[in-house]
Amino acid sequence: MVPAVVLLLACSLACVQLAAQQVLIQDAAADAARSLARGDPPGSVAGRAAHSVPGVRLSSSGSGDLLCARLSARSRSPIGTIIGLTLTARSCALAGGL
Repeated sequence: MVPAVVLLLACSLACVQLAAQQVLIQDAAADAARSLARGDPPGSVAGRAAHSVPGVRLSSSGSGDLLCARLSARSRSPIGTIIGLTLTARSCALAGGL
């Protein structure tokens, strides 16, 4: 009984850790999209994103008046690391926006 409870607790904590990392990546993607839309250099935007989320990769794309940032990073959760999980977030901002 005790090993099952410990396993359940470990899985629950890993899921909370994954959710927290996903929120960080989504927040960094929104910041990156706004920065790119303001005209900041992609290198400095990637540096700020990496400061917020270590190991993150930035890619950007444009569609009409929108500039989009896509961030991805390997999971830092033990379970996510074992299964090779990559977390991704995408955010867009109006080009030339404030």
